[in-house]
Amino acid sequence: MIKRLLLFLLVSICSGVTVVSAGGFPNYHAHFDFIAWDKHSVAAKVNASQKWWQSAAFYQIYPRSFKDSNGDGVGDLKGIAEQLPYLKEIGIAATWISPIYKSPMADFGYDVANFTDIDPIFGTLDDFDALIAKSREVGVKIILDFVPNHSSDEHEWFKKSAAGDNDYKDFYVWHPGRVVNGTRLPPTNWMSVFRGSAWQWHETRKEYYLHQFLSKQPDLNYRNPKVRAAMNDVLRFWLRRGVAGFRIDAVPFAFEVAPDTNGNWPDEPRNDWVVDPDDYNYVKHIYTVDQPETLDLVYEWRRVLDEFQKANGGDERVMLTEAYSPIDVVVKYYGNDTAEGAQMPFNFLMISWLSNDSDAYHFAETVNTWLKNMPAGRTANWVIGNHDQNRVGSRLGADRIDMLNMLTNILPGVSISYYGEEIGMTDVWISWNDTVDPSACHTNPDIYERFSRDPERTPFQWNDAQNAGFSTAKKTWLPVADDYKTVNVLRERNDALSHLNIYKQLHSLRNESTLRHGSVEVKAVTQNVLAVKRMLLNDYTYVLLMNLYDSTEEVDLKRAFDNIPDEFEYVIVTGKSKAKRGDTLKSTGIQILPKEAVVLRSATKLTTTVGYFAYYVPKNEKN
Repeated sequence: MIKRLLLFLLVSICSGVTVVSAGGFPNYHAHFDFIAWDKHSVAAKVNASQKWWQSAAFYQIYPRSFKDSNGDGVGDLKGIAEQLPYLKEIGIAATWISPIYKSPMADFGYDVANFTDIDPIFGTLDDFDALIAKSREVGVKIILDFVPNHSSDEHEWFKKSAAGDNDYKDFYVWHPGRVVNGTRLPPTNWMSVFRGSAWQWHETRKEYYLHQFLSKQPDLNYRNPKVRAAMNDVLRFWLRRGVAGFRIDAVPFAFEVAPDTNGNWPDEPRNDWVVDPDDYNYVKHIYTVDQPETLDLVYEWRRVLDEFQKANGGDERVMLTEAYSPIDVVVKYYGNDTAEGAQMPFNFLMISWLSNDSDAYHFAETVNTWLKNMPAGRTANWVIGNHDQNRVGSRLGADRIDMLNMLTNILPGVSISYYGEEIGMTDVWISWNDTVDPSACHTNPDIYERFSRDPERTPFQWNDAQNAGFSTAKKTWLPVADDYKTVNVLRERNDALSHLNIYKQLHSLRNESTLRHGSVEVKAVTQNVLAVKRMLLNDYTYVLLMNLYDSTEEVDLKRAFDNIPDEFEYVIVTGKSKAKRGDTLKSTGIQILPKEAVVLRSATKLTTTVGYFAYYVPKNEKN
């Protein structure tokens, strides 16, 4: 490998070849996507080689809250179809939709009673087909939420399993329990995410079943090949109906440790720092999450997607995996030397590591940790919010919303937004009487706010009409935010420096070759200022500057980075800026105002570099 690299560099120097690094990797002088040989047609060739999703903007829709078309106070498929042009307007390539399957709604759709049908509250299969047709017309792909770990206890599979049907007897995880001093107890001390034991006694079958979430969400048994085959067929069902891929829910929970020869499992060790015996973290989850078999299951699902594409053509179908696991586990979901995995294992570091008190060094460490750990040849992704987390404006600061949208869109790879982040929606306080999230309802009025996810799931704010234009109902399923008259799409469309218009500018800018394919360098310029540099030979250099705090800061880009031109222009500014788009500035002595964030573009294209190169390593080649 080293000999071939040196030979390439020698040929490059002698022949005037331009060496270009591609998006998704840090500037560590190693492991980039490709080599461009013709400097006069770099952009065209590289753009053509990049898959549709690799620099795309994705958008999560929580369907109950996006748009209600029939006035029942709950969002639905027709409402989503109606608003797909809006997603196209703001630059979205694909939207993943939280569960819409038939469900008793104990966990708002994550308790699936039929994996191949639509719940009437959202519409019908015909409505779904119409949504797919509309998505093709508009040019926004549809990604479905796949919920593999469990079903509803109202699913036919579970009913048959509980009844002892031979074909379904082992579809779920069952155990007769332990008898201690004449009392029958659960088989282990495993805990449910929603508090209490993860085991539920079933009176008909006279056994306990495992449920790592609600008792109405029994865990499927992936050690049974029939279960794997059935769930693979679920993927194929929706692929045939036209989906572009799947977001895979709760991946780490798919497998538990294998039982011993007597069919028993071990208890998990205690966490001494947790005193509440019903708390999920009362035990260390070493036997119930992140088991090695889970990786093979993800790789199997990827084969299903790839086989479908091979047989049916079209764009690559994608998989996004949800795992709040250690980063060394998460990056394995990408795949290995012999198997492809998820194109986008969700990068939750910005959610898990950053807080309102994080300084520029924390931000830089968070970004660079992902880039350093991501395997060669893979694409980065950036997630800063979702339906299980407080909204970014409430978590990291409402006065930082624009800069955080800038960060996730200037970094290389895929940006993933949660609905409402583009207009600056924040959490809504929900009273105990209005609370519907089971995570909170399984507690009590004194502590429910710690567990509720309702505040980040409120109806989308379209305009300043009744219910923010979300619904004509007298009462919506969750209350609408009080600030909807000022924070809404209609109002922000008419404000050049609104959250919405800055978001749209960012997505337009993502089409630039430097931001699609250029190298990236992320560092704290001062404790308060984060800088992101994107560079591509024979193209413009871009720099994002973010002042996280309330003091004016001065930045010298020449001192911060190599290969910085003398002059830049402002290409994106916010309402906190005195500068205007198109204003020019020198690269030294830049004043960054409190909580200001700007995107700068070099006045000239970069044609030479000092001490910089990149090279391509095929996925099947060892270093």
